[in-house]
Amino acid sequence: MKRILVVDDEENIRMLYQEELQEEGYEVTAASNGNEALDVLAKSEPFDLVTLDIRMPGMDGINTVRAIKEKYQGLAVVLVTAYGEYKQDFSTWASDAYIVKSADLTELKATIKRIIG
Repeated sequence: MKRILVVDDEENIRMLYQEELQEEGYEVTAASNGNEALDVLAKSEPFDLVTLDIRMPGMDGINTVRAIKEKYQGLAVVLVTAYGEYKQDFSTWASDAYIVKSADLTELKATIKRIIG
């Protein structure tokens, strides 16, 4: 079973993603910020993909994606944010995909399926 780490500071988003992705057949773990995500990655079995919000208190998504790619080179990261302006930011290019948040998770699910199956 493919493993996904969902990282978002909004609890309702974490719960929604977790439920929807579990229904798709993935094993899902959630973290509320970048520091917590790095702790989970260090202490858990390997993950196949991370969904990562950009704007979070403490370590934001851009710094988190850098840290993940530095330490876990093969780990796929999908940035998911409510702010489209980050798409042109060179800092986000380290991610494997960039999605603007929506109540419709079709794009997110399709992107995850394309990346990890």
